[in-house]
Amino acid sequence: MNYAVIKAGGKQYVVKPGDLVTIEKFQSPNGEDVKKGDAVTFSEVLLTDDGKAATLGAPFISGASVTGTVSTVGRAKKVEVVKYKAKSRYLKRRGHRQPFVKVKIEEIA
Repeated sequence: MNYAVIKAGGKQYVVKPGDLVTIEKFQSPNGEDVKKGDAVTFSEVLLTDDGKAATLGAPFISGASVTGTVSTVGRAKKVEVVKYKAKSRYLKRRGHRQPFVKVKIEEIA
């Protein structure tokens, strides 16, 4: 079983080749937004396992990378935020849609 633990968008994900991972919106290393079909490389690899031996980083593994292609760029369903105070006629409603990127993992190197 070949898998890795990567850090992206401030969170950690366990990925295998062929997985479709939903990551909160992130930018490419040159600061631009990614588009559908773009190739992305995750260089912050925390752990790799090839089935025989596991390699742990401190904090990252030097020379390790995970590559993938962007399959979807979008925004999640709306989360409604309500502030309410009883008996004072105070009601505020706001909505938020979190941007996300779906990445298909191609290779763990």
